[in-house]
Amino acid sequence: MTLKDRGILKSCLIVIPAYNEEEHIADVLREVMSSNIPADIVVVNDGSADRTSAISKQAGVMVLDLPYNIGYGGAIQTGFRFAAESGYELVVTLDGDGQHSPSSVNNLLETMEREKADVVIGSRFIEGTYRMGIFRKTGVRLFSRIAFFFTGTKFSDPTSGFQLFSRKVFSYLSEGDNYPLDYPDVNIIIAIHKMRFKVVEAPVRMKEKKGKSMHRGLRPVIYVIRMFLSIIVVLLRKEKKQP
Repeated sequence: MTLKDRGILKSCLIVIPAYNEEEHIADVLREVMSSNIPADIVVVNDGSADRTSAISKQAGVMVLDLPYNIGYGGAIQTGFRFAAESGYELVVTLDGDGQHSPSSVNNLLETMEREKADVVIGSRFIEGTYRMGIFRKTGVRLFSRIAFFFTGTKFSDPTSGFQLFSRKVFSYLSEGDNYPLDYPDVNIIIAIHKMRFKVVEAPVRMKEKKGKSMHRGLRPVIYVIRMFLSIIVVLLRKEKKQP
C-alpha cells in the first residue's frame, strides 16, 4: 500500500523558509502549485523587510510571520513546530529562492515509501551535473566524508536543504535545541543518525543560484569552522530516546 493509498499525502506540508525573497517567492509558489503536489504550503517569513509576506499571502498560501530575522534554522524549526501542532504526517523543506524544483518532491515521497525511511535528502549530484564553485564543492566533499565517518552511510549532498521528514523526525526536531539552528546541514544528519532514524538520499533537480552567493569571500572558511563546532556540540549531546 502506497502513501497515497493510505491518505497520508493529504497530511503533507511543504515548508518554505523565506527572507527578503520578493523577487523569487511568487515564482516558487506558482511552480509548487502547478506541480499538483497533494500538500499544503506554508511560507515562514523570517522577518523580511520587503514584500515577501504580502506576495505569499496574495498567492493564497499560509504564512507565518516572524517578528524579526532568526535565521534559516530557526525558520525551519518554526515550520516543524507548526506541522507538529497541526497534525501533519510529512514535511518537505524547500527553499524560497527558486533553487529547488518542486517537480522532484514526488521522487522524495516515492523514495521514503520504497526505502521505509524516516528522512530523505534530495541530492543534486546523483543524477545530472550541478555546477558550483571550488570552495563550495570542497566543503560538500569534506562534509560528505564527515557524515560517512560518523554514520557509515555515504551522502553525496549533505548540505542539501531539499528534504522530506516523517512526523517522528520533524516532531523531535521541533523541540527545544534538538534542531541545530546555526548552519543545520551535516550536523542534522549526525543528530538524526544518533536517534537511530533511517536517512537516505534521492536524486532531485536543482537550479544553479543566481546573483550573489552567501559563500563568497571568507564566508566559506567561516562556514566550515562554525559547522565543525556545531557537529562537536551534536556529538557531545546526551543521546535521547527515539520519540
